[in-house]
Amino acid sequence: MAVVEQRHRAVPAAKPGTGVPRAPRRTLARPTAAGLSAATALLVCVGAGVWAFVALRLNVATLADSAGNAVDFLSRMLPLDFPPAGELLSLTWQTLAIVLSATLLSVVLSLPLALLAARNTTPGPAARGVSRAVVVLCRAVPEVVFAIAAFRVFGLGGMTGVVALGIHSVGMVGKLYADAFEQTDEGPRTALRATGAGGLQQITGAVLPQALPSLVATALHRLDINLRASAVLGFVGVDGLGYALATAIGTLDYRRAMALALVLLVLCFVAETVSGAVRRTLLQDVTTTGRRRGRGRRADARSAAPQAARAPQAAHAARAARPPERQRAQEAVIGPAAARVLSAKPVPRRTLPRWDARRIRRTSWLVLTLALLAASAVRSGLSWTTLGRGAESLLPTLGDFLPPRTGGIGGQLLADLWVTLQIALAGTLIGLVLALPLGALAARNVVGSPRVARFFRTLVLTVRAIPELVLAIVFVVVTGLGAVAGALALGVGSVGLLGKLVADSLEETDPGPTRALIAAGARRHQAFFGSTLPRAWPAVVGHVLYQLDVNVRSATLLGIVGAGGIGYDLLNAARVLQFPVVTTVVLMVLAVVLLIEGLAVWVRKVYA
Repeated sequence: MAVVEQRHRAVPAAKPGTGVPRAPRRTLARPTAAGLSAATALLVCVGAGVWAFVALRLNVATLADSAGNAVDFLSRMLPLDFPPAGELLSLTWQTLAIVLSATLLSVVLSLPLALLAARNTTPGPAARGVSRAVVVLCRAVPEVVFAIAAFRVFGLGGMTGVVALGIHSVGMVGKLYADAFEQTDEGPRTALRATGAGGLQQITGAVLPQALPSLVATALHRLDINLRASAVLGFVGVDGLGYALATAIGTLDYRRAMALALVLLVLCFVAETVSGAVRRTLLQDVTTTGRRRGRGRRADARSAAPQAARAPQAAHAARAARPPERQRAQEAVIGPAAARVLSAKPVPRRTLPRWDARRIRRTSWLVLTLALLAASAVRSGLSWTTLGRGAESLLPTLGDFLPPRTGGIGGQLLADLWVTLQIALAGTLIGLVLALPLGALAARNVVGSPRVARFFRTLVLTVRAIPELVLAIVFVVVTGLGAVAGALALGVGSVGLLGKLVADSLEETDPGPTRALIAAGARRHQAFFGSTLPRAWPAVVGHVLYQLDVNVRSATLLGIVGAGGIGYDLLNAARVLQFPVVTTVVLMVLAVVLLIEGLAVWVRKVYA
């Protein structure tokens, strides 16, 4: 009776005099306090970005005034002056060796930290909290600061770059490794635990094999980032293409500088293309394996019922069976138990997988990778002995940076930090305006044409391969020293990462509602704004806040080449050996980064 009454109340009331039911009105969901607060915070961020854009005078007039400088710069950089082939190969190999060794060091350091930080592998809350704090600290401190500290321990050479890039990379690699460990299936680990395996055996036998594809993909992604970051370290004395680029800029040799920048761009593009293909292959293998396991489990479930139905017949047949004459004779001589052992079929021995073409190819790639890593470690000077000597000098080196001091320029540091925040806000706003249409055109489910999507994907990939430092150098020469060059460099550089993230978020949306709208007669742009974009918008908002976080740290580094902000104060303090001032700058930037990261986490949680 209650169900009938409920259904009766659910019928819309009829229009007066017509008998036709009224159509239910379309209403929006009632806003919550958390949703209103998050929307207000996002509007404040957008308003701050617009304000920074106006305050820095980023307008058409500024760009028009710089047109003459751009033409003059082109005349001074052409024709490009490449170093001799032998010198160029040596610089390239030195840079690759430092980047490969730094990535290897970050993986070695991140694995134990990630195991301590992951919820399903940590020994306790205290270990998890400490390891998480170490990961966050490594991510917040710029690699230039680590390079300044490592320079006092290792001096000039490749080890300074390896340690600086390696320790800073722990911030990203350790976090993603911990997330990969937490996402593993607990089934295999539970099975090992049931057989009496210890904690280390469970990790090596169940957790690490499942997370291995994600671990390799993260290491390759970090390799791309380290290759772009190696250009910045050249300005603090790390050998390679970055140091040659800094020397050419210091002598105003723009032909040589732009030639080296082009080489670095090609290296970044090739590394991004190769590692991206490998990452997609690894993730595709994981997805395919998961689907096969799912189909296998469904097949086992379907076959369970027929097997259970055949069980009584099989048992009856076994009881009706009679041993042959030979087996009865053996039982009479040696006994029933021994006769059953002799008559049993031999158990097949466990063998290794066959050496098919796929296994040979994977083994060959593994051997080549190990050989390349070993050669890179030799070229960059990476060794456990050198790291041990550096560890002995760690505490005295930290004493040079503590306690933090302002050096009598506290007001200037606050003003330059404000400029750095303006540069990051304006650069993020420029990147958002450019990345949204490019990311939409790079998404296959939005444009409908694979060729168009592939073209814009390649365009975004090309922009992403350009190091922000190279962009900052170009804009400094064109627009002059100051914050305008930094904002423009970050704006163009943000298109690469933010455009890729936007495209990925749009492609990961559920295609069902979009197809329903198109089937109902909606055009493609109507389906995009009515279904695809609203569903991807929470992820896009998270990506924009992440890009702002990245741009704050990048704006600090771009100040080294004259792009404005607090990075210039950091470099000057390091040059005059005022290391406590360097610590103060790092803590100020760290506070801003943690504030933005906390805002991003809160907004993602509200819109989840």
